[in-house]
Amino acid sequence: MIKGFTDPECPLGCSCPEVVAANARLLEEFHTRALPVFFTTVVYHHEQQATVFRQRIAALNVLTPDSSWVQVDDHLQMRDGDEIVEKQWASAFHGTDLDRRLRDRNVDSLVVTGLTTSGCVRATVVDGLQYNYPVVVPREAVGDRNHAAHEANLFDLHAKYADVMPLAEVVAALP
Repeated sequence: MIKGFTDPECPLGCSCPEVVAANARLLEEFHTRALPVFFTTVVYHHEQQATVFRQRIAALNVLTPDSSWVQVDDHLQMRDGDEIVEKQWASAFHGTDLDRRLRDRNVDSLVVTGLTTSGCVRATVVDGLQYNYPVVVPREAVGDRNHAAHEANLFDLHAKYADVMPLAEVVAALP
């Protein structure tokens, strides 16, 4: 949920205020319950990082450390204890220490949100399952520039990798 994906002015972004609002609601619920929160951002520090991915999607090159595009959307307020995972590929797990951080916090399941459903969300959900976490995806808290891809991926994720549920049901199920 970085500005590069939530702001349509960025070549990677889209207008998705309803997805941002759903994430803000879920974030407040996690904070109220003192549940661990992990944000992700995509940052490229040098030209040798994720070269093939960046060749396929040249717009990724705007995600540099000095760019505001790599900052979490202003509507999603990080609090003390929230963590940020810097990544270079679609999955929040690939090439990061996310699994270790989750295990250090005794996390036993995941709620995955964000943009885009067909990219980062899907990759993180699949990897989450492969790291043996049950995964939940709140339908309203994910989005994609392509609605057909969004729906197809939600269908496939629910069939194979995660429980795709309405946000209200996810909130009701939180400890």
